[in-house]
Amino acid sequence: MTIFMLGMRALKNPSVWSAAARAVRTVGLGLVVGLLVACSPSQPPAPVVKIAFVDPLTGPFGEVGRNQLRSWQWVAQQHNAQAKPGAVRFEVVGFDNRGSPQESVNAIKVVIDQGFRYVVQGNSSGVAHLIVETLNRHNARAPGREVLYINYAAMDPALTNEQCSPWHFRVDADTSMKVEAVALFMREQPQIKKVFLLNQNYAHGQQVASFFKAALARHRPDVAVVGDELHPLGTVKSFDAHVGRIRSSGAHAVVTGNWGPDLTGLVQSMQRGGVKVPLFTYYAAVSGTPQALEQGDNAEVYLVAANHSQHGGELGALMKAFQTQHGEDFYSLATHTGLNLLSEAMARAQSTEPAKVLPVLRGLQWSGFDGPLQMRPDDHQLQIGLWLSRWQKTQHTNDLALAKTGHTFAPVAYLPASRVSRPTTCVMQSP
Repeated sequence: MTIFMLGMRALKNPSVWSAAARAVRTVGLGLVVGLLVACSPSQPPAPVVKIAFVDPLTGPFGEVGRNQLRSWQWVAQQHNAQAKPGAVRFEVVGFDNRGSPQESVNAIKVVIDQGFRYVVQGNSSGVAHLIVETLNRHNARAPGREVLYINYAAMDPALTNEQCSPWHFRVDADTSMKVEAVALFMREQPQIKKVFLLNQNYAHGQQVASFFKAALARHRPDVAVVGDELHPLGTVKSFDAHVGRIRSSGAHAVVTGNWGPDLTGLVQSMQRGGVKVPLFTYYAAVSGTPQALEQGDNAEVYLVAANHSQHGGELGALMKAFQTQHGEDFYSLATHTGLNLLSEAMARAQSTEPAKVLPVLRGLQWSGFDGPLQMRPDDHQLQIGLWLSRWQKTQHTNDLALAKTGHTFAPVAYLPASRVSRPTTCVMQSP
């Protein structure tokens, strides 16, 4: 009891409480400091760059858009898994524009409001023009909050010519380069004397027809264009009537920039009509078309692109791994190019701010999956070589079979950037 009473008297003494409080504060602060030191990383956490994907995820072209979103996300995942400590990581978020120009503008406004600083888009050159216009206005009005646009598939040459923008970078060959490759290939095909053009009636399809005729005049002036037709985008139920006119024209080849269901439908109508002339395409590897090709006996189907289906090495492994995980093909290889472009530029700029990354992107040279690449500073058009590949049965057990069809697009010709590159009329404004 004596000890208890002494203890109670001590607790009633203010000086004892003050000493105790000082001890607790000292010990507590030491613990906190110790924990912070122990838990602090050796370097700052890696920045995460969020990228807005704005393309159709529903509607007639939704299947293509969903595949391309997964492609961007897949490449980002692979990059993040291999990135060195402190290096930039990427996160890709999808925004459905339903293939509509107005929905695209609305989506871009949402993207800006949510703080995204990078946008990727590719399905529809008409949409690409609206994105460029919207971002030009926003970036002029909001310095410090600029948004940069990576175009991975919208091919209208005007985007890097008369309507070029400092905030737009295209990471695939444009239409003028692709038709140049086709015309140069046809120079070695003397049996082709008549060509029929069939394209979607919007900026991309119109440009395919216009630029191909100009390329023919340079390289095969003896070839006659025996048909030049445009059709509504994504609404044609049957191409049988068009194929009937192709047959009547006596064409030796068909050239089309069609994609998605518009190309699949054309292939099916050619099969029904027994028209087996060579078909030159941009997008025959895209969702739905390989399955349609497998169902028929098309004589020759060619794909002009910056890639083909039989790449080896790291890229080939990436394509096979994507197919295994997602049960579909990895055909938008410009997603690989685009993300590597951004990663390289951000590392050199030591920043993720678009205004600081932009001057590094201009003229940037880096290693692509087929060798050196350059982003031309004059117009922000990637300088890249092109492949002509042909639909055929797989030849070896390791060949990548598209859509599990037992067929692939195997390379038959390669044209380096120096042969397919076209001059630009762009007068680039300062950002």
